[in-house]
Amino acid sequence: MTLIERLIAALALAAPGDLLPGDLHDSVASLEPLREAAVLVAITDRPDPGVLLTERRHDLRVHGGQIAFPGGRIDDGENAEQAALREAWEEIGLDPAKVHVVGQADHYRTVTGYGVTPVVGIVPPDIELKANPHEVADWFEAPLAFLLDPANQQRRTAHFRGRERSYFEIDWNGRQVWGATAAMIVNLTKRLQWN
Repeated sequence: MTLIERLIAALALAAPGDLLPGDLHDSVASLEPLREAAVLVAITDRPDPGVLLTERRHDLRVHGGQIAFPGGRIDDGENAEQAALREAWEEIGLDPAKVHVVGQADHYRTVTGYGVTPVVGIVPPDIELKANPHEVADWFEAPLAFLLDPANQQRRTAHFRGRERSYFEIDWNGRQVWGATAAMIVNLTKRLQWN
């Protein structure tokens, strides 16, 4: 069974009990309604699959410079899949018709008040993409096996809003994947371990 096939099978399982719930589970902000968002976990269909990631523009007010899956807020009348595909089209020019959606991963609450649904899709290898300069500084493909390897998922701590918080960080070729994006990758890893 290939890694992609294992991941698809893992998405169909009931959620394992040790998933990371999100950043708001212990704060007063968790009582406020979440703003719903979706991201596309776009996996390239090749013998050694990769994952498409973006580097947000550094001058953006929110999450500037961060590595992230393509994604954003769910608009009125949209579901998570539609929003993830729309955002990937807007951010990196990924044609929705070229994405084979295989399922949704586990909802994740961010410290900034978003409830994010990761939508997992398979895309052709070497697809032509172009970063939208209004939102994205660059895009790249990181090896799926590297991202899903627990040895590469380092737990870190930092002070945020007056308290120490822990988070995960994955360093690939000098690019730091951290925060909610890394946590969603860790959750995918945990699902695979149950498969």
